[in-house]
Amino acid sequence: MDFERDLNPAQRQAALTTEGPMLVIAGAGSGKTRTIVYRLAHLVSDGVDPAAILLLTFTRKAAQEMLTRAGMLLAMGPSGVASVSGGTFHAFAFATLRRYHAAAGFPDGFTVLDQADSEDILGQAKDTLGIGKGDRSFPRKSAVLGLLSKARNKELDVGDVLSREAFHLLPYAGDIARIGERYTAFKAENRLLDYDDLLFTLERTLTEHPDLLDYLRQHHRYVMVDEYQDTNRVQARLTRLLAPTSGNVMAVGDDAQSIYAFRGATVDNILDFPELFPGTLVVKLEQNYRSTQPILSLTNAILQNAGRKYDKKLFTTREDGPQPELLRPFSDLTQAAMAAAKIRELSSRYPLHEIAVLFRAGYQSYALEVELGKTGIPFQKFGGLKFSDAAHVKDVLSYLRLVRNTADFPAWSRVLAFVPGIGPKTATKIFNAIQSGDRAVLGKMAAKSQEFRALIEFLDTLRALPPSPAQLLERVIEAYAPLLAEKYPEDYPRRQAGLEQLQQIAAAYADLDAMLADLVLENPDEDRKKTREDHVVLSTVHSAKGLEWSAVLVIDLVDERFPSRHALSRPEDLEEERRLLYVACTRAREHLTLFAPETIYQRQTGGCAPALPSIFLRELPPGTLPERRERLGGGSAAAFAACPPPSAPATAVRSRLTRPAEAPHLTGAPAPRKAPTGKMGYCRHKIFGRGKIIAMLDDGKCRVNFPDFGPKVILADYLEMEDAS
Repeated sequence: MDFERDLNPAQRQAALTTEGPMLVIAGAGSGKTRTIVYRLAHLVSDGVDPAAILLLTFTRKAAQEMLTRAGMLLAMGPSGVASVSGGTFHAFAFATLRRYHAAAGFPDGFTVLDQADSEDILGQAKDTLGIGKGDRSFPRKSAVLGLLSKARNKELDVGDVLSREAFHLLPYAGDIARIGERYTAFKAENRLLDYDDLLFTLERTLTEHPDLLDYLRQHHRYVMVDEYQDTNRVQARLTRLLAPTSGNVMAVGDDAQSIYAFRGATVDNILDFPELFPGTLVVKLEQNYRSTQPILSLTNAILQNAGRKYDKKLFTTREDGPQPELLRPFSDLTQAAMAAAKIRELSSRYPLHEIAVLFRAGYQSYALEVELGKTGIPFQKFGGLKFSDAAHVKDVLSYLRLVRNTADFPAWSRVLAFVPGIGPKTATKIFNAIQSGDRAVLGKMAAKSQEFRALIEFLDTLRALPPSPAQLLERVIEAYAPLLAEKYPEDYPRRQAGLEQLQQIAAAYADLDAMLADLVLENPDEDRKKTREDHVVLSTVHSAKGLEWSAVLVIDLVDERFPSRHALSRPEDLEEERRLLYVACTRAREHLTLFAPETIYQRQTGGCAPALPSIFLRELPPGTLPERRERLGGGSAAAFAACPPPSAPATAVRSRLTRPAEAPHLTGAPAPRKAPTGKMGYCRHKIFGRGKIIAMLDDGKCRVNFPDFGPKVILADYLEMEDAS
């Protein structure tokens, strides 16, 4: 090992410092893994018994890779460090509890449940309690398990989780909590632990048995934790418990890449580390080995306005490279055409698999998926279902397919599945009767089932309408809305957003057959877990973490999409969205294009509403990001079908763009002055401009009427009052 040659000064300091607590702030692409590997090898070469080292990671693969590379550095092979204790937090917890099961309260041992087992037990608990009987809107057991797990990891009540992330399920909070209590009791009665129990049970065991805790502290003289920004509260507490008396604990991570709060991770763990471990040495890895300096300069500027953070400035020796660019398509539909055109342009310089399009939520790529399908550009998608695979999209399209083809058996199967009492066998019987014209069978079924009769009448109504894709789809979505909420109660708001994207796509078509053909054309994608040669990658930002490409496009960088509408209501969520954009931009090695549409399609109004560029873009210093506006972006004029042209009179456009009243948009960044409770009058908002407070509400909220946007409910902290004098 040649530390002088192989490591930069900051990496070398982290690798060679072995005593006392240390926090390594590893910026994106800064060689974090290399630093950990060299420190492991240095400890072993310095005479430390590998068994005295505890390495905690978030994937087994990461731990294996580090140990393999450290063994190669030592010229000993993997066996040289095989006795290092480590792996994931959960694997370490399981191994420790299995060895000391009596101390954990299981003298005869215990069994760990997999997800299927847990769901079965939850189902039994639900049936035993008589909850949800006859209520098809009650969330499925897989969703209930997810909510209980999220509440456990965030250490919140189920009601608090629902109020923040699934408000439409809040009426079921009490029932879900009761199911959770019965589930917990059943596990305790039968010596069962689920995945989440492992960490909390280990914490309880170590707290209740100081002798065992002391033994583990003495045994593990060096503790190293990777990806510390992704730890939840119990993982941070376990790190403190296991830290040896010598204080030799090293945490590695990047506060700017903490993006998993929805799993229970909290950025506070890494921000508070020096306070929890007095005397901590903080080492910053700021030299980047991935991106060019123009890209890093932009990412540094994005972080500049962050709240609590570790100040760092990424730099590289790769000073040349194109400047990141901001494209402003007229609408989110023309954005798809512009993005496809940009991909074609970039494909002359990079293989398609070296080009990625990133977005905040899976539904935001739907229009682009259709555009790529039409132009023949192959793609694969990470994170979220491919547009044509989403069940709710298939459901809606099945009605439209039956308008054009009554012999479409798969479409009949989907729509008939919504009729109570019709299973696969009956559906086949009905289909055969329709094809053969057997009116006796159909009449008997219609007399027996009012829902079946209503379905046939609805399809007849659709066939009588003009073959306008947008008009037909509007009718189908209205009829499907209650079925959507009933079939997918746990996440129907997200699926509804996807249907709004479908409605926007339909507005660009005059012919139903053409639209259906474009939507059902399959893009080959046998294995979505591996990058395929010559396929553009479409990915959510969360799924892109840890990956990199030569060229990256980030779409939908407008308020309420990136950052999301939910995030705009809570300062801590808004800060995570900022970090999410930082992660997205740091995936690019050479080329970075950002897209911020000027208008966003609004299904409620049938038109487009003006969209503000993401607050993170508006905060950038002038001149940081060259901006270019394009109207058609290589697409057809049909892209304007659902949106008023820019030249339309302001009053006419404004009337079409009025959003629904009372929308709970708690948006923007905190203003310098608060609106005093109970005070009425005029105010200013960073996004919506000047408005009049028309009501003071509970929880520090105001109802404000904005001339261009209508009434909004806004947190008072986000308003600046005008001086009445």
